Amino acid sequence: MSNSVPKTLSEGLAAAGQEHLLAHAATLPSESAAHFRAQLASVDWNLVAKLVRRALEGGKDQEDPRSLAARAVPPRSVVRLPSTPGDRERWQHAREHGEAWLRAGKLGVIVVAGGQGTRLGSSQPKGIYPIGPLSGKSLFQWFCEQLRARRERSGQPIPYAVMTSDATHQETAAYLASHDCFGLPADEVRLFRQGHLPAIDAETGRALLTAPGELALSPDGHGGMLAALAKANILQDWAAQGIETLFYHQVDNPSTPLCDPAFIGLHLDAAADVSTKVVAKRSATEKMGVAVDVDGVTRIIEYSDLPADIAARTDADGRLTIWAGNTAMHILQREFLERALVDDRALPFHIARKVVPYVNGDGELVTPSQPNAFKFERFIFDVLPWAHTALIVEGDRAEEFNPVKNRDGDDSPETSRRALMAQHRRWLRRAGVLVDETIPVEISPLVALGPDDLIGRIPPGAVIRKPLYLTESRMQEFHHHAG
Repeated sequence: MSNSVPKTLSEGLAAAGQEHLLAHAATLPSESAAHFRAQLASVDWNLVAKLVRRALEGGKDQEDPRSLAARAVPPRSVVRLPSTPGDRERWQHAREHGEAWLRAGKLGVIVVAGGQGTRLGSSQPKGIYPIGPLSGKSLFQWFCEQLRARRERSGQPIPYAVMTSDATHQETAAYLASHDCFGLPADEVRLFRQGHLPAIDAETGRALLTAPGELALSPDGHGGMLAALAKANILQDWAAQGIETLFYHQVDNPSTPLCDPAFIGLHLDAAADVSTKVVAKRSATEKMGVAVDVDGVTRIIEYSDLPADIAARTDADGRLTIWAGNTAMHILQREFLERALVDDRALPFHIARKVVPYVNGDGELVTPSQPNAFKFERFIFDVLPWAHTALIVEGDRAEEFNPVKNRDGDDSPETSRRALMAQHRRWLRRAGVLVDETIPVEISPLVALGPDDLIGRIPPGAVIRKPLYLTESRMQEFHHHAG
């Protein structure tokens, strides 16, 4: 039965207790057998065997996250937003340090962009989703233009690694190529595909099929980024280029200030292995992971693992005790990631029970009504406890965290676009421009990355009376559009 599968792969499947896949491969017609063999060869079956054993044993080798949550306290090593002259001086020094690091060419950027816009009503990669309030530019264009502006200011390359998934890779590659990476040098933008693992039947420990000749594969989580970076030789190549620090973000938050110099500088000043940007949660029930200390160690606990009574705890002033919501903005030292790469404990797999439709032995599609399968994921923030120094930095929520997660309601395209326009009106006012709250405005990242970039470039006292999309070329015409 295993004749259609190479011997090494056949032996690996048998050792992992997945002989049924060999039997299935032998039944397939030649046109689909090659595809199925390629799928089988793309999976680390030795790893799957270990994960299946853990899952069937109930994951007893790891402490229950809810037990960790019961001992959680606010993070000790945290830099709050500046509120005193001393704070502002510290942040200004950090900003200068970060800018010097960028001019030294020591930073690379990673964006996690493996998701589709399904929850937004789109089947395309989420990065293609249009978010510019007036321009309609996509999330990818928004970030590429930010990076172009940072690159031009630093005078150094800032390589951009884009993590895709099986579902988004081809379309993302074609999209970025068709738009010439929105002005970024093509050799500085590298796509790499995150790994995947099969869904496993929770009763039998056998890998499921979604159709004849089709494994039920799922992405291995944003924590899979580390192995995927190494597999694509990006970590090695960046080391050769002198890249020492990595800025990590997700594609769904257009307010992310890419390569934020103050954040970089605070990270460097603390000699941190990893730093995480947080914002104050809106409420105890907001679905955000939280940065905490447990037994003196900084970590992030997912919102689903945070019991409601602990999430709702408040201090004497009525403020949430567990307040620091994870924005998924991280800065990581490359050498620290290289150490984590060779220690499986640094990025453990999380086991989740999920509903996974599958094809049974008779070739019939079964859609269970209850969770029937194990899925395995890694989370990048799990490296925090392994850092010698982990720093938490507070960000300004209105300025830095307005993600696009839901079709409507909170964290929707509507709320994100409104936040971007409100931010840009604030920037214009800081420059002395008069603009009413009802006037739609958008400022290209190529014009400004913050309010200080407009000061002195726009005549103070100018008035915006109609919608304005401020681009480089339209800066020349500003007097006409303002008056």
